[in-house]
Amino acid sequence: MSRFSSTSSSSPSLTTYRSLRTGYWPLRTAGTFLDRSQKKKTATENAYKVLITSLPKPGGGEFGKYFSLTALNDKRVDKLPYSIKILLESAIRNCDNFQVTKENVEKIIDWEISSPTLVEIPFKPARVLLQDFAGVPAVVDLACMRDAMNSLGSDSNKINPLIPVDLVIDHSVQVDVTRSENAVKENMEIEFQRNKERFAFLKWGSTAFRNMLVVPPGSGIVHQVNLEYLGRVVFNSDGMLYPDSVVGTDSHTTMIDGLGVAGWGVGGIEAEAAMLGQPMSMVLPGVVGFKLSGKLKNGVTTTDLVLTATQMLRKHGVVGKFVEFYGDGMSELSLADRATIANMSTKYGATMGFFPVDHVTLQYLKLTGRSDETVSMVEAYLRANKMFIDYNEPQIERAYSSYLQLNLDEVEPCVSGPKRPHDRVPLKEMKADWHSCLDNKVGFKGFAVPKETQDKVAKFSFRGQPAELKHGSVVIAAITSCTNTSNPSAMLGAALVAKKASELGLQVKPWVKTRLAPGSGVATKYLLESGLQKYLNQQGFHIVGYGCTTCIGNSGDLDDSVAAAITDNDIVASAVLSGNRNFEGRVHALTRANYLASPPLVVAYALAGTVDIDFEKEPIGTGKDGKSVYFRDIWPASEEIAEVVQSCVLPEMFKSTYESITTGNPMWNDLLVPKTSLCSWDPNSTYIHEPPYFKGMTMDPPGPNGVKDAYCLLNFGDSITTDHISPAGNISKDSAAAKYLLERGVEQKHFNSYDSRRGNDEVMARGSFANIHIVNKLLKGEVGPKTVHIPTGEKLYVFDAAQKYKEAGQATIIIAGAEYGSGRSRDWAAKGPMLLGVKAVIAKSFERIHRSNLVGMGIIPLCFKDGEDADTLGLTGHERYTIKFPSKVSEIKPGQDVTVKTDTGKSFICKARFDTEVELAYFDHGGLLPYVIRNMIKQG
Repeated sequence: MSRFSSTSSSSPSLTTYRSLRTGYWPLRTAGTFLDRSQKKKTATENAYKVLITSLPKPGGGEFGKYFSLTALNDKRVDKLPYSIKILLESAIRNCDNFQVTKENVEKIIDWEISSPTLVEIPFKPARVLLQDFAGVPAVVDLACMRDAMNSLGSDSNKINPLIPVDLVIDHSVQVDVTRSENAVKENMEIEFQRNKERFAFLKWGSTAFRNMLVVPPGSGIVHQVNLEYLGRVVFNSDGMLYPDSVVGTDSHTTMIDGLGVAGWGVGGIEAEAAMLGQPMSMVLPGVVGFKLSGKLKNGVTTTDLVLTATQMLRKHGVVGKFVEFYGDGMSELSLADRATIANMSTKYGATMGFFPVDHVTLQYLKLTGRSDETVSMVEAYLRANKMFIDYNEPQIERAYSSYLQLNLDEVEPCVSGPKRPHDRVPLKEMKADWHSCLDNKVGFKGFAVPKETQDKVAKFSFRGQPAELKHGSVVIAAITSCTNTSNPSAMLGAALVAKKASELGLQVKPWVKTRLAPGSGVATKYLLESGLQKYLNQQGFHIVGYGCTTCIGNSGDLDDSVAAAITDNDIVASAVLSGNRNFEGRVHALTRANYLASPPLVVAYALAGTVDIDFEKEPIGTGKDGKSVYFRDIWPASEEIAEVVQSCVLPEMFKSTYESITTGNPMWNDLLVPKTSLCSWDPNSTYIHEPPYFKGMTMDPPGPNGVKDAYCLLNFGDSITTDHISPAGNISKDSAAAKYLLERGVEQKHFNSYDSRRGNDEVMARGSFANIHIVNKLLKGEVGPKTVHIPTGEKLYVFDAAQKYKEAGQATIIIAGAEYGSGRSRDWAAKGPMLLGVKAVIAKSFERIHRSNLVGMGIIPLCFKDGEDADTLGLTGHERYTIKFPSKVSEIKPGQDVTVKTDTGKSFICKARFDTEVELAYFDHGGLLPYVIRNMIKQG
């Protein structure tokens, strides 16, 4: 038994939660920051203190003080995008001419001129958001840093978050209790049984570290809790007012952008540095202005709008940029609609999809239980600083880097798939598109099913009843994920579809695995208030819990008879989900086709039982009167949905849901944790393990080491995602991680998921590149988590091959194509390769967060020159690679060219993707965390 479940009990105090809820946190001064020459600097008083102004209350007195942007009296500020104004305010408020300089502030003010030059700026977010899957490794790392500082003779208690950290345990519902009225309770009990050690560790962290709040399991998914409860919009810290801003360890942190809070996903390592007072170094982004006009047509959902906007923005090219929405069409979008669009930012490639604060935002704050005084303060502050949009007043033309426009009238119903979120398919074209996918060669839009087998019917017995599957048959239908379950219109729309279908006598086939996982308990309340939950239950969509499910791969097992029918007949089965990711192999290993759709469409496709249907012409099924029932017969009108939302979504629901956070729940409160500041690592734990990141660490940085005679561990093509690199779902019984667990007495039924074991580096290293659908060119067509050990020619699991290289003292690299590391941000996608001994990744391009994570773990990211890749250069991956850097980091420039040489005589130029001076400092220290430790010790 873990030490985290046997000592004393501790629960978060009500006072702590109240201070969190109102946003009153003390401002703390961050430590000093060393430049690349490692000369210590000292901070000065704020260079812009003359801008501090009082904000009066309407009835007398004042809300507090604030840094007035209008007092700059600079016309350039008036034209800045609202999202850039948030960066500017942060820079001004934190300007000490040390971590943040007046030159940094001037670059932001001059954004229109400076942003195209890709200048570097520091940014200090107001807070950090963690979910439990990222929270466990974050707390592990903080505990390890304390140990490292202790071993180096320094005060280990210096390691504490210096800004508020909100850690939400959005327990991942991955079990098979679905078609049951008691699914939530049963799933919670199983989750606590499985994850008791992990939950207890996080509870220990909430008491061991200051400024860290842990929201107990069962409260909701992290992004929705952030939106409905944690988001401040405007902070009031000891009387100092400033905009809320947040970086989170999940890419869908961007959901908060819909509330007018600047937020985006970062790597866990980068988040930890921000927690410890380090400014985030970022390239001043360009901002795409996205003008919305018109109004969505009757029957068109926000999901249809999201998938349309995603395709437009992908085509436009917004990687590394902010997208800021504006225009008359904004008034037609609810806050939940905006949050749905913002949530999908990473799917269209932007850092943020930002919606400035207006009257819709204020209405939502009131709806979700924020006090009248808080809402009044938010409005007064933002108006005073000209960061509030009032559409009743003349609008100042903003300067944007580029422009897009969409008339909402033109949006039509659609889905996205079968393998990528930006492959939008209009609903009216779905049947034709599906048949083209069957015909096309294997790829993002193809399965290469021979013509003569496309009509195959697999007949089988399901629990004693005859059943059949065809290509396109739906076997998983899930209303899940934070993207849509934040939206009452979408959820109640799905319930109305279920109601109409039930009344007409339609029923989802029993072999279709159905589930409903809302983002928070509020959804349960308004579904019950409306009287519609019973119809979802009738169709099998029972509420299973409030966390990540199908979208993250926690689909659970299909019934054995269904699984056998698929595998024995090579059926291209389908999943339909209201999530945000549908990469191959993510939702379920047996669903090769996966479509993203609105919650109402998920119910419709579950009723149809197939994606091979033309909803305009073909019936969904036969009603109880023997007549055909069509899509139009069960689809609710927009007005019908709006009426239910208006009458059933009430402020009291939000208040009661989040008041329960202050008291926790019985299972959480019963967890016993030790009252110690240093972690007592349990060597027998398979959940929490001390990683070797700081083993042998000295006070002297190792310097900018290059790579000599490295072997290629893996050779990839395009679109290798973080799911390929570090799977999140269940641990396969045939994997290297499974072998490790079995050797330690863990039965297969208790393997749990990779996500749940992210606190154990031994499991996660073995899980690196363990995705069963990964394609490694070294295997010459074979698919799976293996590679070729070049010196011997052996075909081994990736972990075993990496161990052979490490034992021989041989470095390794990875070769990849475009968009390496796309998908969900995951720090283990960088930590795992580092533990395997990977020293560099050479790719055509990187996903933003993953590139940052690689740098943070000391792995060199290199990009091929435009027009070049491994194939054009004739690289097979059987070569040995040498990458040389200058011996002094001061001689390296961000983004400079580097020569890569092979033992076969080939030589080519790559761009070193250290994008900022700070990243080069991390490189010098062997990673971000060692850099922070050394600096903290040197500060005394």
